Amino acid sequence: MGFVFQNPENQLFALSVEKDVAFGLENLAKPREEIRKNVDWAMDLMGIGSLKYSAPFELSGGQKQRVAIASVLAMKPEVMILDEPTSFLDPVTARKLFEIVKSLNEELGLTVVLVEHRLSLLSTYVNRIIVMDEGHVRMDGLPIDVLASKEALSIGIGIPKIMRLYQNLVENNVKLGKPAISVDEFAETIRSLLKK
Repeated sequence: MGFVFQNPENQLFALSVEKDVAFGLENLAKPREEIRKNVDWAMDLMGIGSLKYSAPFELSGGQKQRVAIASVLAMKPEVMILDEPTSFLDPVTARKLFEIVKSLNEELGLTVVLVEHRLSLLSTYVNRIIVMDEGHVRMDGLPIDVLASKEALSIGIGIPKIMRLYQNLVENNVKLGKPAISVDEFAETIRSLLKK
């Protein structure tokens, strides 16, 4: 199991990206050849191969986050936990990070547990949302089911704006069909209604 901290600066401390990515493997006393292979693989996978000799403190927030993820991936965990990995990122970089994490899940079969509050960005990338409230699981299900429920709103979950718009229109007797979880889905729903 690998853990990626909320703030990547708490995880990066070496003088180069390569050394940070290799650190966990070295502490596990892996053979040098395996370390080299896994470090190169993880850096290539995260698109940071060109940063190999860069000092972590010289990197952007998105680059630091990718280095932190690569340092965990290099150890090839079965489960990776990310604690609010987008908290220091702008929306465009956050979206790119979610795309990378989704591809890790789909292509490597890696189980990813993601703690996140930015549901409007995250909801289209995940296949399950678990809502916790005061240490108890309150909701558990498909993103569309959880986010469309009145319970989510009642316990203070930050429902994506597009979902709120959808709910307001439905409450005002606009027939929209199934709920939309993303702007693209909502636009498609509107397009199909206009064609009728």
